[in-house]
Amino acid sequence: MRISNPEKVFFPERGITKRDLVEYYLRMAEPALVHLRERPTTLKRFVDGAAGEAFFQKRVPDSAPDWLQTATVTFPSGRTARELVAGDAAALVWGVNLGVIDWNPWQARISDLDHPDELRVDLDPTPEASWDDVRQVAVVCGEVLSDHGLTGYPKTSGSRGIHVIARVHPDRDWFEVRRAALALAREVQRRTPAQATANWWKEERHGVFVDYNQNMRDRTVASAYSVRPTPDARVSTPLTWDEVPGVEPADLRIDTVADLVARRGDPAADIDRHAGSLDALLELSRRDEIDRGLGDAPWPPHFRKQAGEPTRVQPSRARKRP
Repeated sequence: MRISNPEKVFFPERGITKRDLVEYYLRMAEPALVHLRERPTTLKRFVDGAAGEAFFQKRVPDSAPDWLQTATVTFPSGRTARELVAGDAAALVWGVNLGVIDWNPWQARISDLDHPDELRVDLDPTPEASWDDVRQVAVVCGEVLSDHGLTGYPKTSGSRGIHVIARVHPDRDWFEVRRAALALAREVQRRTPAQATANWWKEERHGVFVDYNQNMRDRTVASAYSVRPTPDARVSTPLTWDEVPGVEPADLRIDTVADLVARRGDPAADIDRHAGSLDALLELSRRDEIDRGLGDAPWPPHFRKQAGEPTRVQPSRARKRP
């Protein structure tokens, strides 16, 4: 495959070029593709490198090569698009050539786009939260998942947070997966109330927000082994649970992660062998509603209003209404 302008600098502070990014993904293709195969992927393009503005491209260009695997997906709006399915190293190189730095796949596979096989815990720290808060909340997330029959796989986000991914049986729809994620977020908050929050409105958050709304159709996060558009080219890196309490994201970069994996292996290599049931988390959701009066929580504004959803008005504004 021909790479256009391979010496173009993508990370100015470290002098990392498009060629360097291609070589990284070629070396890391095997572990990276575990999280990308059979999944529609939104192209996040940085045509001017990591320091430039990015834009999301959901539709594969008509000029794309015939060998590229794609899938037609339907969004909540009802519109459709033909998206990339990155199934091999060549697809990764093709994407990087367009300016893709990190990869953003769906939670569902193309064999059944209505039933996700992944639950995603996205830990998003508020400005006052410390990195140690994030690490401690991640450990609690892993405990909650384990207590409810699921195996959590932690990874740095490559930015300010941590993701915890759990494979689930694809027998529940998007609404049920989100409901399970909301129940998990509320349980994490109960177990560590000083550090974690499940509150959607920013004015009510503190510590680390457990973002349950990432578990919805057409929402994506950077996948494992994605290089992130940070000045030092950090990588969203899978971890062992023993590594979580001491992990430092600045140590996990495009120039260090491949050697780390070669040395200690890929902690997420067996993730597909550990799919579990959402039954226990959905039972927790039912108990939250019956015993604690906790129904649904707010959805993002571009999704239609849901049955049982509370008002989408900021609490401070709602209090001012007559």
